[in-house]
Amino acid sequence: MAAPLDPDPQVLDLRDGASVPPAAAAATTTTTIPTGTALVVGLADPAARATELTGSKAAALATAAMAGIDQLGGVVLTTRFTEAVDAGADVAAHPAVREAFEAAGGERRPLVARSSSVLEDTAGSSMAGQFDSVIGIDGFDAFADAVATVLGSRRRAGLEGSPIAVLVQPLVDPAYGGVLFGIDPVTGRSDRRVVSAVEGGPEPLVSGEADGSRYLLDADAGVVEFDRGDGPELPDAALRRLVGLSARVAEAFGGPQDVEWAITDDDRLWLLQSRPVTTEVRGVPSGPIYGPGPVAETFPEPLTELEHDLWVPPLRDAVREAVVLAGMATSSQAAASEVVVSVAGRIAIDLRLAGEIRPRQRLVDRVNPVPSVRKLRAAWRVGRLRAALPSLAERLLDRADADLEGVPALGDLTSRQLIALLHRSQVALRALHAHEILMGMLTDTGRNRMTGASVALRVLAEARQDGLTDRQVLERSPVVLALTPPRIAPHPDLPEDVLTFHLGQDGESGNDQGILREALRLRVRWLQELSGRAAWELGVRLTTSGQIDQPDTVRHLSLQLVEDVFTQGAVVDPDLIRSHLHDVGSPLPARFQLTDLGKAIGLHCRREVAGGTGAGGGQGRGVVTHDTVDPPAGSVLVTTTLTPGLGPLLARLDGIVAETGSVLAHLAILARESGVPTVVGYAGAVDELPEGVEVLVDGDTGRVTLASEEAAS
Repeated sequence: MAAPLDPDPQVLDLRDGASVPPAAAAATTTTTIPTGTALVVGLADPAARATELTGSKAAALATAAMAGIDQLGGVVLTTRFTEAVDAGADVAAHPAVREAFEAAGGERRPLVARSSSVLEDTAGSSMAGQFDSVIGIDGFDAFADAVATVLGSRRRAGLEGSPIAVLVQPLVDPAYGGVLFGIDPVTGRSDRRVVSAVEGGPEPLVSGEADGSRYLLDADAGVVEFDRGDGPELPDAALRRLVGLSARVAEAFGGPQDVEWAITDDDRLWLLQSRPVTTEVRGVPSGPIYGPGPVAETFPEPLTELEHDLWVPPLRDAVREAVVLAGMATSSQAAASEVVVSVAGRIAIDLRLAGEIRPRQRLVDRVNPVPSVRKLRAAWRVGRLRAALPSLAERLLDRADADLEGVPALGDLTSRQLIALLHRSQVALRALHAHEILMGMLTDTGRNRMTGASVALRVLAEARQDGLTDRQVLERSPVVLALTPPRIAPHPDLPEDVLTFHLGQDGESGNDQGILREALRLRVRWLQELSGRAAWELGVRLTTSGQIDQPDTVRHLSLQLVEDVFTQGAVVDPDLIRSHLHDVGSPLPARFQLTDLGKAIGLHCRREVAGGTGAGGGQGRGVVTHDTVDPPAGSVLVTTTLTPGLGPLLARLDGIVAETGSVLAHLAILARESGVPTVVGYAGAVDELPEGVEVLVDGDTGRVTLASEEAAS
């Protein structure tokens, strides 16, 4: 028979709030239970750390005990005992049940019987709440019933016959109990801790019966957010100890943990349970605030490795040059930012450099005359640039058109010539991007109604009516490329259904600066298409030579590797290709910071809570749809990003709400033209506005209101 736990009455009376001397407390975690037949094992026994024997929950507590973390101790009816029960053994009559009951001190105090499945509390799945626990067990008969209940809960979880152990511990009566997350379980921030607490034990909290109080803490136990809920307000000392506990269990288990804890009346903090957090650890955010909005129109879809290498560096360099020339940032400020970043292939831009976020002016800057002098010099320089921009843009357009016309058939070029074409395209893209950005920053482009997208819609609609194929349309009118995102492919996929709409009759077609800016945008898209097709041709040649399995695979190579293959005889490593295959996941937040692990952490913006930025189009009302392929007529489309491909759908919509985007985006302009109320930059819109609810969309103010709330007011 296994020896009982330490019989010191002060330990046995924990539930009564008695003081616990350190030596007595240590006894609850260091008493060794002989393994015997391995049907009953004490948590202090090295064998208890074997998950296949004691289950994940008990093995974790055994590991915590080894690390010197205060926990209640106990014994485990192992998976071998469960195998005997599954083979037909009677629970109440089995000697291991009596052994466990006496070893846990069941004759002298109430007990707790918890599940400890091999399948629960893993890094991939916690299976929280899937198995039963029984609290406050008095007497052997009740204990035997509790063991049977825990084992029987596998049937309710649909896991009958799965390996499970029963963890038996003394019952304590805490002053407070709750849950502690070693990271923010929502954002994955590893510099945050989340504590939820209720009076008494944590069972009402973990079962969902109580909300409890909720603390969002920093790594030093500073309170970032606090919601009292129906729980207690914990002392600062308790918060510091809980944060300290999170650090200790993270060290013991090699990563952040989801912990159940209790603080008894004698102010002792006890670990009740520890399991890996199933939230992705995303790191600590810092640095510039990024967002996809200003570049979502250019890159509405995730980019592959080669697409990124071809098109993102020219844009990044162009933004750096433009913001410095326009006086919006110093050279050092521009150099300190990544400017344009890629997160799993999704592209975003530094919102401060893009002019979406205004920097705060420090008090010292208000009284320091030096910045004012610099601004005067910058204003003089910018004034000269503003005057010269239109003629510079016209010359650049002429040069770009001449270069495009001079490109021979791609199949007639050697592989080295195709590589050179890719590099020359990057140089031209940088110049076009920079001029287009400067035109937007420094000149009045007016309410330009003749956008590339609007012209493209008309051209494509008329061509379809004339029975032209997409290839014929592209050859005759490359303006239709404005309706497709850039992609390495043999040809673009034009929208299948093109719905026409009527513009207003105000006669505005934009000024010369606006037309020039649109022309620059179109040349950017044409150059992207040229380099994308050139890269595809290289993919065809790599496939022919047996380096890759299909032309599409070239999209997942880096530009440097492609160049090395054709110029230095490098060989493509299939494992390298696989490492470049991105899990694109969810769209990026409207505003975020990058962490030290390269992950995006979304930021809350107060002005976006009930809407975003009005992009025009007046007011509209309709039922929300998330369908970007075939939305119902008269609906309000709520989507993540304004993409050119949505243009053909405008005629059937009564409103658009996008989580990202800019009022200058092509789609926003098209929506204004067709009188469709449009709101951009509404963070979390897809989650906050579910399909089927009726909303009012104000394209002027940016507010989006539930129709029921509007009626009530």
